[in-house]
Amino acid sequence: MDCDLFEAREVAVRAAEAAGSLVRGRLFRHFEVYEKGTGGDVVTDLDIATERLIVRTIREVFPGHRLVSEEMGTLDGNESWTWLIDPVDGTNNFVIGLPVLAVGIALCHDGIPVVSAVHDPVSRRTWSAVFGHGAWSSGNQLLRAPRTSDRRKPLLAWSQGYDVGNDDPTARALKMVLAHGAQRVLDLWSPLTCWMMLARGDVDGVIGYRIREIDLHAGALIAAEAGLLIQDFDGHPYPLRVRGPTTDQSLLAASSELVGDLTHAVPAARRLARNVGELVITGFRDDG
Repeated sequence: MDCDLFEAREVAVRAAEAAGSLVRGRLFRHFEVYEKGTGGDVVTDLDIATERLIVRTIREVFPGHRLVSEEMGTLDGNESWTWLIDPVDGTNNFVIGLPVLAVGIALCHDGIPVVSAVHDPVSRRTWSAVFGHGAWSSGNQLLRAPRTSDRRKPLLAWSQGYDVGNDDPTARALKMVLAHGAQRVLDLWSPLTCWMMLARGDVDGVIGYRIREIDLHAGALIAAEAGLLIQDFDGHPYPLRVRGPTTDQSLLAASSELVGDLTHAVPAARRLARNVGELVITGFRDDG
């Protein structure tokens, strides 16, 4: 490799924490909000300012690398080294005054995530990882997968892509099945926050349905390096690699003790999905 991964980790942490400081200084203050697509997503001037700061910090050290960022798109460079940047994961949350968000940065080598950093601007905590060398929390404390929770039912976190509509029968069925077997299923609208909660042991599992690349790899690499298992819906290992713009990616992540139970929930949800699609939601129907 022609890139020092530990230097890249330092750069990713520095960029994420600088971005977090910028975000923290603007929380609960005025910012411009713009609609982004037709799926209910939004972007703010804070997203854009944060993104520019991260790009500038990375480019100062690695000017030849390619960058793929949430708002700017692809910035040309050596495709063997590609940075994935989510400047504010949870924009929809802070727009309504809910401070659940994270900054995520991942470096991929030939499509494989090898370095990542995730920063929580509110708690000022940072997590990072280097492929094959482990994961760390703030203060360079080595991060280990927590022991299986002694909760009677697991606490789970759900995330889905913006292309998933409210009428998606599989998503609806999965949520119903998971809710039946779990203590609670959290839908935080910030996948990176969910991944850090999993790595810390605050939740027992993460379910991602038709998710995106940009807010996946930074968190998933940290969880994997901490010792959590990541599988696809059929129970096969889910190799972390960049697959392109597709959103048809679904996965389960948990400890070795729990991930099998989550996998068993998928066939039940698929059977239920064949019928749940026929349900009519009447609570917001216009009867006029």
